[in-house]
Amino acid sequence: MSTTAPRIWTVDDVRALGAVTDLPTAAAVLGIGRSTAYALAAAGDFPVPVLRVGRRYRVAVVHLLAIVDPTGTGDLTTMRSGASIDTTRDPHRLPVRRHG
Repeated sequence: MSTTAPRIWTVDDVRALGAVTDLPTAAAVLGIGRSTAYALAAAGDFPVPVLRVGRRYRVAVVHLLAIVDPTGTGDLTTMRSGASIDTTRDPHRLPVRRHG
């Protein structure tokens, strides 16, 4: 049993993670244990969208910011970019490419 206190994550700490982070880090930010996080991700029930990249799980930090800083902008680039993540798109469907 560990005697260290769990880390308290600030908004600045979360912003410092960059654009994406791994599942254990995202779980720590949300106060979820590692094993529970993997079980939730596998079931599709993790509190924020999770990307599966090969055998690894990745979480966009902007989704974590939406939870830990709901009144803030949640934008890591301070509005310099119009980039966003489309969570409504089916990740298994390939984009249609039209030539002509």
